[in-house]
Amino acid sequence: MTLRRWCCSCARPRRATSRATRWSQTVDGSFSSVSAGRAPASAALLELNDVHKSFGHVDVIKGVTIKVRKGEHVVIFGPSGGGKSTLLRMMNLLEVPDSGTLTFEDKQYFPYTDNVMNRARRLQQLRSQIGMVFQRFNLYPHLDALHNVTLALTDVKKMSRGAAREKAEASLVEVGLHDRMDHYPSQLSGGQQQRVAIARSLAMDPKLMLFDEPTSALDPELIGEVLGVMERLAREGMTMVVVTHEMGFARHVGDRLLFISGGTIVESGGRDVLTAPRHERTKAFLEAVL
Repeated sequence: MTLRRWCCSCARPRRATSRATRWSQTVDGSFSSVSAGRAPASAALLELNDVHKSFGHVDVIKGVTIKVRKGEHVVIFGPSGGGKSTLLRMMNLLEVPDSGTLTFEDKQYFPYTDNVMNRARRLQQLRSQIGMVFQRFNLYPHLDALHNVTLALTDVKKMSRGAAREKAEASLVEVGLHDRMDHYPSQLSGGQQQRVAIARSLAMDPKLMLFDEPTSALDPELIGEVLGVMERLAREGMTMVVVTHEMGFARHVGDRLLFISGGTIVESGGRDVLTAPRHERTKAFLEAVL
């Protein structure tokens, strides 16, 4: 069953809730593979090539090259301060590289080659195709869940209010919040707020979803409901790059895992990176967190 068919089923949201609960109970890694045996499509969707980034005298990203293929689920993990979030934010130019290139669907978006006005249009074009979910939910406290989702549709996509409302409602159903559309952020749990943030990104019909430690600000009992939504997106073939410390999720969903430390990709591979790491730094990190 596809996500869209699931969205239209009035009974399925209850089923999705129990599924998320089961995830929460097994998030230690004792679950089965979400896409075992499925090879991701080979066409490159996004590519960062030899990117560098410094803040002051600190080199945060040191010549990293990464290609994200259509339909692929890339999981980035590693110690805090290793450059994971900075690398992720480069993928939609929230962080601008000091050098290197960024291409998306074979179009180069960095280095900039346009004048300032055209550059702004191209940035908007890039970001409209890449959804991003942050550690913090970044919801407007004075808007209910529905209007938090419709805002970008009317302001960025220039949709009519009616069309935006219909799209937003479908996206909120998609993340299991069919009964919370009129609730304000203060009336929602942390997990529900993060699901609103996911719905807001999904409503834009992104070709790529970026998740920057989406569960790190949640209480442990709320983590499962967010990971459950992300699992369903993975099952439906959404291309995604996820920065996370949830190693069970990485083992379950990741097609390709990248261990990043000290601003470089120390190790890259399939799920065997978690069970048979080749690099001593990867081994030491996994021994500390698993």
